[in-house]
Amino acid sequence: MKRLSMVIAVIAVFALIGSASAGTLDDVKAKGFVQVGVNGDLFGFGKPDEKGVWKGLDVDTGRAIATAVFGDPSKVKFTPLTAVTRFTALQSGEIDVLCRNATRTLSRETALGLDFVQVNYYDGQGFLVPKALGVKSAKELDGAAVCVLPGTTTELNVADYFRSTGMKMKPVVIENTAELAKAFFAGRCDCLTSDASQLAGTRAVAPNPDDYIILPEIISKEPLAPAVRHGDDQWYDIVNMSVLAMINAEEMGITSKNVDKMLKSADPKVQRFLGVSPGNGKALGLDEKFAYNIVKMVGNYGEVFERNVGKNTPLKIERGLNALWTDGGLMYSPPFK
Repeated sequence: MKRLSMVIAVIAVFALIGSASAGTLDDVKAKGFVQVGVNGDLFGFGKPDEKGVWKGLDVDTGRAIATAVFGDPSKVKFTPLTAVTRFTALQSGEIDVLCRNATRTLSRETALGLDFVQVNYYDGQGFLVPKALGVKSAKELDGAAVCVLPGTTTELNVADYFRSTGMKMKPVVIENTAELAKAFFAGRCDCLTSDASQLAGTRAVAPNPDDYIILPEIISKEPLAPAVRHGDDQWYDIVNMSVLAMINAEEMGITSKNVDKMLKSADPKVQRFLGVSPGNGKALGLDEKFAYNIVKMVGNYGEVFERNVGKNTPLKIERGLNALWTDGGLMYSPPFK
């Protein structure tokens, strides 16, 4: 009898977990906005400007999700999170979706109970050093003091790299991104290691950006993607397709500037994508023009990339792996049909 009671109790716990993670769309609609977890201190990806307006590639991803749900990119609130608190905030329901330069890994998809959607930035870990250090390669960093964020794949990767190359390092571990950068600029460590995109963002806000260089070595794969709680398939689909809509729009040559003209296209693929021919919206529980709204109000992936981190921004990042597959990159969308 005790054994049966224990089984029933376990089943009840899992039922509660399932019910807690399901119905995110209904919860979001009831409160009238999407709560998005972001970095808060990373220029180009998630950071308020001098007027307090949130900007960045991850921020625009959050706005795209809000636009898919409400047809309005302003129906979103941003929660700044550290690398240590980001996953707990998602697991606990404090946020609806995490758009915070988080790497998709096996353990995070299993042990942490998360689901990562389409990658919105392909990255890799590197090293930022002062030019005055006179170092041209990461292989010259033996004995270096290394600034690194705790609770990240970065921390494990750099330890593995130094061990595999037979070098020694002195980790300087600080949880907050902004404080870690201050420590680096103050000379508390010889180099700063993180995703190359984050290093570019950090260098862009340095007192004298030209005094720092990113070393050529990339020591890891870092597919950065939004994440949702495991167990809510509809919400996963909505977040996933919001990211893919921006990529698909760029593939099809649809931009925020020509999307209204494209509504009149005779191409059936364009008609389905923009909601002229119904079906896609209903399948997701959204308005038929959810993809049109995303492109019109937020932009396609190329537009979002270029205005936040592209070659005409202080980060000056080339598309590289984040180019469309037709241009030699990894960005590829399944058909919207």
